Amino acid sequence: MSPRLVPCSKSAFATRAIHGAGETDPATGALVAPIVQSTTYRQLGIGRDLGHTYSRASNPTVAALERALGSLEGSLPALCTSSGMAAITTLFLATLQHGQRVVCGDVVYGGTVRLLRQVLTAFGVEAVFVDTSDGPALGRALVGGARILFLESPANPTLKLTDLAAASAAARAAGALCVVDNTFLTPAHQDAFALGADVVLHSTTKYLEGHNATLGGALLTKDARLRERLDLVRKSLGTIQAPFEAWLTLRGLKTLELRLARHAASALALARALASHPAVARVHYPWLDSFPQLELARRQQKSGGGIVAVELAGGLAAAKRFVEALELWSLAENLGAPESIVTHPATMTHAAYTSEERARLAITDGLVRLSVGLEDPADLLADLEQALRAVETAEVSA
Repeated sequence: MSPRLVPCSKSAFATRAIHGAGETDPATGALVAPIVQSTTYRQLGIGRDLGHTYSRASNPTVAALERALGSLEGSLPALCTSSGMAAITTLFLATLQHGQRVVCGDVVYGGTVRLLRQVLTAFGVEAVFVDTSDGPALGRALVGGARILFLESPANPTLKLTDLAAASAAARAAGALCVVDNTFLTPAHQDAFALGADVVLHSTTKYLEGHNATLGGALLTKDARLRERLDLVRKSLGTIQAPFEAWLTLRGLKTLELRLARHAASALALARALASHPAVARVHYPWLDSFPQLELARRQQKSGGGIVAVELAGGLAAAKRFVEALELWSLAENLGAPESIVTHPATMTHAAYTSEERARLAITDGLVRLSVGLEDPADLLADLEQALRAVETAEVSA
């Protein structure tokens, strides 16, 4: 039986999402890649193997996911890791040396901040945090030997954007690698490589797997030497993804385009409805007419994404009352799932920032992050509105 081939880059995204893993099981013809739950692999002789030797180095199920992700990104096969933070750690340890500097966006996931400030500084790595939406400030930060420019766009949790084409050009001029964490939009709604990224990073835990069922990360590049280095470091650290998580993520990829379109459509509808509510001070969402970077959003994104950031007028007390009054929305630290999730960044995902930093970066005590799920948007809005009424009632009573 002839194996199925990985579809060419000219195939539509939805086609590549379903068939991008290529060969599944030529022995049986199974359409779904099998879960190869084996630690080790019998070798034909010394120096003669069938492509895999030990699952800390590679695994057939993980390799299928890596081919699929590479097909979606138009890059070399991905390197999949045990979590998004494992991907970031693998990247930094593969590319940084003592005395080198990372220029990082000032608004990024709190775990990235923790890693840079509380772990890598002990190894002599300098981290500089800068507003990457400010071109001149970014240019100044890159001067003097920056090794990596690390970006999130949209940024977690305020959804502030960076002009990725301009930022990647600035990084290239400074001799730095431009790394884009594209977790929020995925290749379905933002082509980071086309915008100049050298490395694209994902927490596959989120939209790529899409079902609140796994932890995982992925690193992608078009540079064969860099990929070889990343592979060596992943094998040395033991940060490879497990086969069952890889299999679940492969399954999630098949519906990625459909899911993300629904997430984004519902998010836009909710953002518009919340923007006029008296208990809401501000709504951050890239597709709103009021969003200060709307033109940039429409230039480099295919949608506003599935995340809405809402700042409540009543601050921390209002946020606490709001999240506790919700019924359909779960208070949790994830996003990109079928279930709608609400997160309080100041006390949860972004607690690694000081209170002064959060205030400066608009990660206020009244800010809540909404990961809009796949439920009926009318039901989601009704739940948000009843929770906002509870906030208003509590404020009147006080």
